[in-house]
Amino acid sequence: MAETAAVRPASTILLLRDGATDIEVFMMVRHHQIEFNSGALVFPGGSVDAGDQEIVARSDLYSGGEGLSESDRGFRIAAIRETFEESGILLARQKGSTAPVDARRAGELADAHRVALNEHKISFLSILADNGLQLALDTLVPYAHWITPEGMPKRFDTWFFLAAAPPDQLGAHDGRESTDSIWVSPREAVEGGKTGRFILPFPTTRNLIRLAMQPNVTAALGHARDMSIVTVMPVMTKTATGRQLRIPREAGYDGEVFDVSAAG
Repeated sequence: MAETAAVRPASTILLLRDGATDIEVFMMVRHHQIEFNSGALVFPGGSVDAGDQEIVARSDLYSGGEGLSESDRGFRIAAIRETFEESGILLARQKGSTAPVDARRAGELADAHRVALNEHKISFLSILADNGLQLALDTLVPYAHWITPEGMPKRFDTWFFLAAAPPDQLGAHDGRESTDSIWVSPREAVEGGKTGRFILPFPTTRNLIRLAMQPNVTAALGHARDMSIVTVMPVMTKTATGRQLRIPREAGYDGEVFDVSAAG
């Protein structure tokens, strides 16, 4: 029997803003040469790394982490770092300020450091320390917790967070891990997955459908704060026509058993 792949901690953020008629979320198309979810429309995010743990140990580099475990802080720090790397959007404050970093300052930081950060020529810790920044951990609201099914070659223990995008920080894909980016309503994204306009991973679709039930950012964040997060590790079974995934009904998604294609 093949060994079960180790589970890597990871984080992702659903960055939200109010559109003209519907809530909108920032999403990116993964580069086709990326091994995991290549070509898929996804939320910014990635694995928790050693550098994130170094920031955990530096409480002067973040605010809003009171009452969180070291593990929880690591997930949030990774989510904010990955979002900055992949979109240029920065959920942070200048030390001593309660206001989010504005779009002009975030743009300056992205122009100065984003490429070097993605090429591992500079650490996120150094960017924060050298620029007097604190990550705004309290702007992230836990939304979902998914673990890749056993039997998959790559497995992740992923926390999904909601966050209101800072005013006028529009974001842009990095051209490396992602090749396109879009602000899109959850309904439009789900419809695009049905028509073939987008490739949507299974957890992404489920979270988009749930998010689409909320009329605006305030409602979505309030709903998330009131939720009880149920961990989801889909159970995969083969059927006569393909594959089936089962998730806990109490997780609050749009069903319990789903038929999925070989690419699903």
